[in-house]
Amino acid sequence: MEIVLEKKPKNPIIIEGFPGFGFVSTIATEFLIEHLGAKLIGRVESNQIMPMVAMHNSKIVEPLGIFYDSKSNIMIFHAITNVGGLEWELADKLAQLARELKVKEVISLEGVASNNTDTKAFFYSNSNKSSEMFKKNKVDLLKEGIIMGVTGALLLKANFPMSAIFVETHSQLPDSRAAAKIIEVLDKYLNLKVDYKPLLQKAEEFESKLKNIVQQKSQAEEQKEKKELTYFG
Repeated sequence: MEIVLEKKPKNPIIIEGFPGFGFVSTIATEFLIEHLGAKLIGRVESNQIMPMVAMHNSKIVEPLGIFYDSKSNIMIFHAITNVGGLEWELADKLAQLARELKVKEVISLEGVASNNTDTKAFFYSNSNKSSEMFKKNKVDLLKEGIIMGVTGALLLKANFPMSAIFVETHSQLPDSRAAAKIIEVLDKYLNLKVDYKPLLQKAEEFESKLKNIVQQKSQAEEQKEKKELTYFG
């Protein structure tokens, strides 16, 4: 596995969002990329990732793309592909990059399964300054829970400032409302000046786009399996 970058910003904030419950982090990072006008500056390359590419509006969508906004000095890791089995290696590479770039902070975005009717957000941070900022914005500290995936692995390796924003999601399907909530918390924390009026509408557009990509990916995997069965049969 290798992180390939066209440029290496100094002291950036890194926001990472890998697919999980409700695809919340994927929808949220895509919204940020469009809102900030962030440009593609790199990708995560691995021969363990399924060899596929998504097309949207006649453009290639990177399975694991890295975007950058120079005005806010924010790097965004945006993923539309399953990274199951690669969590430790991704965390290692991301932690290595964070130390190399001397990041201001790494922020992880995560959806967590919940049966609650309200969509509530929580945070965790290894920085007292960041913790106080979240509390000031009336976000509760996560006191109990199980954190898995890249975020879980990264939290164990973080010897640099790191925070995680968790939001309750009520579905395994793309959850645009939960994504909107996580954007709301992130906006207050980083003062990104997001226009909240079109937020849910935008999130729903991303949700529809993501559903199409997920469906096409599933169809591609089914076709691949059928080909393999035909070959071996």
